[in-house]
Amino acid sequence: MTSPQELKAIVSEGLLSFPVTDFDEQGDFRADTYAARLEWLAPYGATALFAAGGTGEFFSLTRSDYTKVVRTATETCRGKVPILAGAGGPTRVAIEYAKEAERLGASGVLLMPHYLTEASQEGIAAHVEQVCKAVKNIGVIVYNRANSKLNADMLERLADRCPNLIGFKDGVGEIENMVTIRRRLGERFSYLGGLPTAEVYAAAYKALGVPVYSSAVFNFIPKTAMDFYRAIAADDHATVGKLIDEFFLPYLKIRNRRQGYAVSIVKAGAKLVGHSAGPVRAPLTDLTEEEMAQLDVLIRKLGAQ
Repeated sequence: MTSPQELKAIVSEGLLSFPVTDFDEQGDFRADTYAARLEWLAPYGATALFAAGGTGEFFSLTRSDYTKVVRTATETCRGKVPILAGAGGPTRVAIEYAKEAERLGASGVLLMPHYLTEASQEGIAAHVEQVCKAVKNIGVIVYNRANSKLNADMLERLADRCPNLIGFKDGVGEIENMVTIRRRLGERFSYLGGLPTAEVYAAAYKALGVPVYSSAVFNFIPKTAMDFYRAIAADDHATVGKLIDEFFLPYLKIRNRRQGYAVSIVKAGAKLVGHSAGPVRAPLTDLTEEEMAQLDVLIRKLGAQ
């Protein structure tokens, strides 16, 4: 087992990623190709992988799917790279997922939004606290996103009450709040950049004291994703600027055409490089043939992965 504090140290450096979840043409989970995907990605050097995360379509998985996905990930990656599992939804549902992740051997949990209903700061904090206290030996990273956003006051309260709350992942991009949290909480947490296509924000977040981020494109261009991360870490502005201009900005033009494409375009990329994860599940939609062709051009320009 990886202790919460050991997990905090692990995710405080390096590149993180969210493997897509493999489905067949009927939309059913494919464990064999998912395991093969993890075996392909693990050697590239990601510090940790998040199974059944946002890019892994957590929001569309059944409870049975979730168990299969997390079990496959933990068994495949044992001794290679730590696995964290997504958890989210209503508080008691999130607790069930977090407990299942711990039972299956995940090193930690990424606590995603509770979905749909708005809630007060006190309510969101209670949600996080209950999930943290429901697991015994694993760390929890809270995902600050959508209708589940915490301010510095509440995060400070949670830091005192929940020793196993070890990370704060920001998917909002409110700079004032991020600076306040980072300055007030200091080294109490590991801080992760979590905006969609995080590479575009990586340099700015590093300047805020958040050098770690999760890469979705690692799913299909792992070498380039690692090269970009190393360039950010080394302040290699020439390499960063070149990749943003030649790949990431054109990539965003495709991604931004429809809601939900932040996941769909990653699955499209995986298919184009010969590691298809099948279609996305409803309510997401796959890229059109024209969009696939445009993405293919961008990937080919990067060279062999």
